[in-house]
Amino acid sequence: MTPAVMDDAAHPLDPAAFATLLVTENDGCVAVALNRPAVRNAIDAQMVAELHAVCTHLESTPKVLILSGILGEEKTGTKGIFASGADIAELRERRRDDALAGINSGLFDRIAKLPMPVIAALDGYALGGGAELAYAADFRIGTAALRMGQPEASLGIMAAAGATWRLKELVGEPMAKQMLLAGKILTGEDCLSAGLITELVEASELMAAARALADRIARLDPLAVQTTKRVFHMPRESHPEADNQAQAELFESPAKFERMQAFLDKRKK
Repeated sequence: MTPAVMDDAAHPLDPAAFATLLVTENDGCVAVALNRPAVRNAIDAQMVAELHAVCTHLESTPKVLILSGILGEEKTGTKGIFASGADIAELRERRRDDALAGINSGLFDRIAKLPMPVIAALDGYALGGGAELAYAADFRIGTAALRMGQPEASLGIMAAAGATWRLKELVGEPMAKQMLLAGKILTGEDCLSAGLITELVEASELMAAARALADRIARLDPLAVQTTKRVFHMPRESHPEADNQAQAELFESPAKFERMQAFLDKRKK
């Protein structure tokens, strides 16, 4: 199945336009489940293109994004999985020019720069490119069954879609080297201890936890959240001037006056 050509201005996202993703949208959130179960949600060129389409929509219509994969089901005995990595069959055929094009790194960087926060709900394997996709999120919630790592060196390549720098920022150099240079695979508990995920939940509660976080974010002022995320990721030398400039813009926003007046009115009661 080839997905329909996405209309960049289309609203809401049309679930029928996607072949590798399950997409649902409501007023405050877009939930995207990676959906290639036959290959453990391996990330191929079509999935990359479809995730770019989601990004196009979220850049023009900012909402919280929840990324997940197949969820385990007790009744069927199936195990959950986020993404086993890049599609090896495709990866084997890629050459120098493909590496220089930054196929996955470009997508993950775009996801990291989305206006509103991104939440990764992680169950089962999140390996290679799947792990790097998760690193691009602002929040990661996992289960005990989570297995996260970077096995690229065992395949004769390196983790080149963000792990060599995002992972060091997230867990520190010693643990990052264990994962990148020695192939260490972290369990859900390991990820929680290392700070790679912020919450460890039962698989049956994973999406509920992600949605609860998305709802919490949605209750905040969207412009304030977007501005804070943008300034947070600016280089150190941009501060404090960037903070002052951003705050100056927020100080003139209608939401600032409305929300502060509501706070004062509530306090008077």
